[in-house]
Amino acid sequence: MAFARLRPVVGSSSLAPTRRFFATKSGIMAQWTHLIRFEAPDGNIYNGQPNFQDSPAEITTLQGLTARIIEGDIFGASSLTSKTVSVKKLLAPIQPSIYRCVGLNYRRHAEETKQSLPRNPILFIKPASSVQNPGDPIRVPAIATNNQVDYEVELAVVIGRPAKDVTKEEALSYVGGGCTDYSILSLSTTTPRLTHSSSILVPPATTGYTVCNDVSARKWQGATLSAGQWCFSKGFDTFAPLGPMLVSPSVITNPNNLRIGTRVNGVTLQDSSTSDMIFDIPTLISFLSQGTTLQPGDVIITGTPEGVGFTRNPPIFLQDGDDCECFIEKIGVLRNNIVYEKKVESKL
Repeated sequence: MAFARLRPVVGSSSLAPTRRFFATKSGIMAQWTHLIRFEAPDGNIYNGQPNFQDSPAEITTLQGLTARIIEGDIFGASSLTSKTVSVKKLLAPIQPSIYRCVGLNYRRHAEETKQSLPRNPILFIKPASSVQNPGDPIRVPAIATNNQVDYEVELAVVIGRPAKDVTKEEALSYVGGGCTDYSILSLSTTTPRLTHSSSILVPPATTGYTVCNDVSARKWQGATLSAGQWCFSKGFDTFAPLGPMLVSPSVITNPNNLRIGTRVNGVTLQDSSTSDMIFDIPTLISFLSQGTTLQPGDVIITGTPEGVGFTRNPPIFLQDGDDCECFIEKIGVLRNNIVYEKKVESKL
């Protein structure tokens, strides 16, 4: 599919996010605003835009849920088709090759842990094997079942195009809809306004934000004898559930002003705002791209607010059979239950 060469649409970020378009040499095609990856009753896996029954746009049940198929590469040329299929099972909206994770990035969380505010973002890594689908269990390995597993709701940022040494001013263009030199989106509900140019090649901006639960085994993370194993303690299989959907920056125009929280067995334990971040999203993207290329599909999880289990008196840890719900305004609720794996003899 060939891209049209177009000048960016001026002022598009202020228009309604109900329909999006991109241009090819063959005409105008609609683009998605909310993306789910799912299994259909026929067993095939699709990307699609949910057909929401209510407003605000939120997935509250899979019963009767359908989606319009999204064709193409969501990090390049993709289009929202008219084909509709039923949703049998939600999957993680993307399959990241790596999670770049930021620790201690909320002021009130730093206060509750009695830590000084960091001068620079604190980075650790989660592997691709830690991803888990919405609705599937968080499986706690035997090595971490001794009363230490904690919840951490986090806003996840999905990189849309290669980013290296970017400035804070241009950082959000690498997430998607805030883009200038790549943006050909007209978010009007009527015909898009396009101006021709001979110098700019413009693929659509197609990525955005979702919810992550940065599940953590605290004894391995913090124990002096364990050497403060952040990557080990947070990198177990299924310890980074992702979902329920990916929301375009045309919908979330300000990621640093969203309500964010966690419920365990129906009890609210975290309830805050992304406005409490120490380092905002543009700062994080810029910092993490210095000397390092962020690739399309990479996920940055941006820290958790106050209310985590290990700081409470008495502490609250996730137990076998618990239900954990992480929620973020405009994205929805990421639900998973906790399953303790059978203990086996270990020398660790």
